[in-house]
Amino acid sequence: MELSLKKLLQKYHFRPDKRLGQHFLISRKALQKIIQAAELSKEDVVLEIGPGLGILTEQLAQKVKRVVAVEKDERMVRILKETLKDCQNAEIIQGDILKIKVLPSRFRDFAENKIAAEKTGLGRRGQKALLHSGINYKLVANIPYYLTSPLIRLFLEAEKPPQMMVLLIQKEVAQRICAQPPKMSLLAVAVQFYSQPKIVSSVSKKSFWPQPKVDSAIIKIVPRPPAMTSQESRKKFFQIVKAGFVWPRKQLANNLSRKLSLDREEIKKALTERGLNPQVRAENLSVEDWQRLASIIASMAERE
Repeated sequence: MELSLKKLLQKYHFRPDKRLGQHFLISRKALQKIIQAAELSKEDVVLEIGPGLGILTEQLAQKVKRVVAVEKDERMVRILKETLKDCQNAEIIQGDILKIKVLPSRFRDFAENKIAAEKTGLGRRGQKALLHSGINYKLVANIPYYLTSPLIRLFLEAEKPPQMMVLLIQKEVAQRICAQPPKMSLLAVAVQFYSQPKIVSSVSKKSFWPQPKVDSAIIKIVPRPPAMTSQESRKKFFQIVKAGFVWPRKQLANNLSRKLSLDREEIKKALTERGLNPQVRAENLSVEDWQRLASIIASMAERE
């Protein structure tokens, strides 16, 4: 870590908060890999979550039109205002990204240096509605481990998801997200249903201060239009997937039969029609398998 940052932390009597998962990236090599993966241009607008000491924020601001960084810790905001005082195109917003009212629709105001966000506590439905705009943006962040799943879900399910997400997350979670049969999980199906995820690079735990207990990875997630366009069809799809994974070590036919109140033999027949072993487990199905199976099960449910 650079001496100037150490002095800055001492000046503010700052100690990282374990509850907030504060592990600050101090590796320049890892930082450059994040920047490269984001494929930035001077026309880009970037949303950063958990800017920490502003090391990534500063690099982003040098390469894009505008950066909006959302920081939950009020203490960090005071430090960021000092570390980023020369970045005229970077805006710091204090708040919880899962509750704050960040309006990408207001990104179009950035060129005029207008206020780009409103801070309001919201429910889940309200959060999604706020991520609607006609402006493209990218999400680039070193996020706290505990925030990984809810944050990815929030942005993938938004009406206007980012062009791409480049995130530094726990390595094990990144591997789970990018898994293929026979190592699929509910998380992998959910992320791959909405996007194409790819691990860009591994990042050693030594690249952070304070040092976490596990290694991290840079993951690139590119959203794509879901195969099922209606909200109701997506809801039914995930009801089936969740039922399949409710007891991961049990046969899929048993899980679906018990959770969806469907005939077990009919489900086994549907699996056979998909070219799958009727004794298969949920972890063996790809997203495409789930989509076709969901269509068959929906027809079965209608006949019940």
